[in-house]
Amino acid sequence: MPNRSTKDLKFPKRYVIVILTFICTCVCYIERVGFSIAYTAAADAAGVNQSSKGTILSTFYYGYACSQVPGGWAAQKIGGRKVLLLSFILWSSTCFLLQLDPNRVAVLVIARLLVGVAQGFIFPSIHTVLAQWVPPHERSRSVSLTTSGMYLGAAMGMLVLPSLVKFKGPQSVFLTEAALGAFWSLLWFKYASDPPRSEHPKAAAAGFGESLLPIKANQKVKVENGGGSSSTIRTAKIPWKRIFLSLPVWAIVVNNFTFHYALYVLMNWLPTYFELGLNLSLQEMGSSKMMPYLNMFVFSNIGGVVADHLITKRLLSVTKTRKLLNTIGFLVASFALMALPVFRTSNGAVFCSSLALGFLALGRAGFAVNHMDIAPRYAGIVMGVSNTAGTLAGIIGVELTGQLLEAAKMTYSDLSSPESWRAVFVIPGLLCILSTFIFLFFSTGERIFD
Repeated sequence: MPNRSTKDLKFPKRYVIVILTFICTCVCYIERVGFSIAYTAAADAAGVNQSSKGTILSTFYYGYACSQVPGGWAAQKIGGRKVLLLSFILWSSTCFLLQLDPNRVAVLVIARLLVGVAQGFIFPSIHTVLAQWVPPHERSRSVSLTTSGMYLGAAMGMLVLPSLVKFKGPQSVFLTEAALGAFWSLLWFKYASDPPRSEHPKAAAAGFGESLLPIKANQKVKVENGGGSSSTIRTAKIPWKRIFLSLPVWAIVVNNFTFHYALYVLMNWLPTYFELGLNLSLQEMGSSKMMPYLNMFVFSNIGGVVADHLITKRLLSVTKTRKLLNTIGFLVASFALMALPVFRTSNGAVFCSSLALGFLALGRAGFAVNHMDIAPRYAGIVMGVSNTAGTLAGIIGVELTGQLLEAAKMTYSDLSSPESWRAVFVIPGLLCILSTFIFLFFSTGERIFD
């Protein structure tokens, strides 16, 4: 690749990469919300019970869990750019070929496992790419913008897809998702690239850039030292033992688990809560049903901008900044989650779920960027480990919620009473409080993996 100076780029390439990863997460979450909406409509029409629905909805997360750490390894060894493209092609093709029939359980299970495996490679790859392209002082807002695409995608899905199901049928959702996936793949193939050395002359010292690109076995790397000197070192192996025994890593893991437990329970069961818990129609709710995810989009970016401002202006250290935003986000979210079943109106439920998800997204400027602080070279690996825990939260939370609701239905005869839903929302609320203290005690913003 020819050398180019930064001044030759009117629009820095790293911004293009960040925008493309933002669109990537947006499309991924349109797919996830889309399946929930399309399958719920088809399953309700076929008379499928809540426990069985929970099993199918959670199947995605089994595949997703299996590919998180392999995804981080592949991104580290092959390159996040290539792995990201291949994963998108796989899940888009699966959506295109899937025929939705709630009675063909085996087909649905296989399809959701495949989509889960494919999407499991995406976030470790994204964080590997961002660690290569984004300098440390821009990481909070870049990661926050990228991850906020998840919430904008979920909001768009909640706004548009129920009407698409109503007028075109559930199958139309999968064709739409496949088309979006193919379109993004073309954009990524055309515009994404690895960072040239000329854009990051001090990449090794700063902990980003070409120094983080995949390196072949036994290849030697020149590392800049202070005072203009340099030394040549042999590529280090991935420090798996240190990663798994690191308390700061486990602080990220626990908070990732809690964040995704709350997110996946609301994402998969909020449509059921509106329709069966509050006797509201998603089609008749209009744009209000997208507000929780739109709030996540807004608060995620607010958190990123605030974090970078505090760090850049040296108002707080990286460690204190991460802990502050994580604590505010998770504590407010915990109270909103536990208050959710108390409100019995559309506005009250939308307000509480919006507050909960919004402040959880704010908390991502704490724990979700922290792996790039402590281990920029192994960002994909640590993200894979962390996201595995988040995926287990999806498996446990989504399926457990189905079982809790099935038991509540037997106790209260239907799901319209607040008691039927109390345990569903109290569990993630308590997890938020526990995770807050774990992050306060064990996290750090200092680089601990070279």
